[in-house]
Amino acid sequence: MKKYIDTGKKDTRSGFGAGLEELGKKNENVVALCADLTGSLKMDAFKNNHPERFFQVGIAEANMIGMAAGMTIGGKIPFTGTFANFSTGRVYDQIRQSVAYSGKNVKICASHAGLTLGEDGATHQILEDLGLMKMLPGMTVINTCDYNQTKAATLAIAEHDGPVYLRFGRPKVANFTPEDQNFEIGKAVQLTEGNDVTIIATGHLVWEALQAAETLAEEGITAEVINIHTIKPLDADAILASVKKTGCVVTAEEHNYLGGLGESVARVLSTEHPSPQEFIATKDTFGESGTPEQLMEKYGLNAKSIVAASKKVMQRK
Repeated sequence: MKKYIDTGKKDTRSGFGAGLEELGKKNENVVALCADLTGSLKMDAFKNNHPERFFQVGIAEANMIGMAAGMTIGGKIPFTGTFANFSTGRVYDQIRQSVAYSGKNVKICASHAGLTLGEDGATHQILEDLGLMKMLPGMTVINTCDYNQTKAATLAIAEHDGPVYLRFGRPKVANFTPEDQNFEIGKAVQLTEGNDVTIIATGHLVWEALQAAETLAEEGITAEVINIHTIKPLDADAILASVKKTGCVVTAEEHNYLGGLGESVARVLSTEHPSPQEFIATKDTFGESGTPEQLMEKYGLNAKSIVAASKKVMQRK
């Protein structure tokens, strides 16, 4: 089985900041807006080097989305930045009406998503944002797994014409994807080959899936790990090709099992190739305060849980 190496833990929000700064140099139409969280979103470099294209709107997320939608009319490519909870739940009406409905070219960039926000607790740990955003017609939804992929995705979405939701996080996590990768929106990345079980993961759970695959390999079980960085549009072809070979699937995400990646995969399989599936996700619950490691353990979002789910789903074939 192919081994992946952690080249040094980095937070995915810093990948966004690095990508945004590179865009600032390459594309004069790129502008950035932030809702009083410039440091947290790692937007300082863009702000300092391109002050004429940076807009600090304060704690006024609805206004930020409205401003961004308006800027697209003049040909600008606005990147908005705040926590995932405030990027979606707090401003859903503005996103629906001013961005999605009219197909505005706004890039909604959201940090501090999921349980790994940690000690900030349930009010900030949004676990339903992927569902909210993927249900908006025309919205592209991306959830990256490490620093390098987040930087690559940030660069890629600037070239995409249309609204995008880009989700990333706060904690330092394994950085294992290629630095020079070509990020293709809507194209899954197969990380390992296997015949016994398919593990489809997104975001922080991709590294956990790889660790699970290594554990399973020690027991003679070959797992095919697929990195779904784009929740919408979903790479149905990659999913079907793998599950037709392995006969079963585990989906893994730092999100509610209602409305997330798992349900999207289940829809594809139910209509094209019904197969046993197990879900690694939060089970219709809010989070709580704790360290990221404690919370991922308690809510079953780690390699150990993926291993158990893989063995369970294989028995259902």
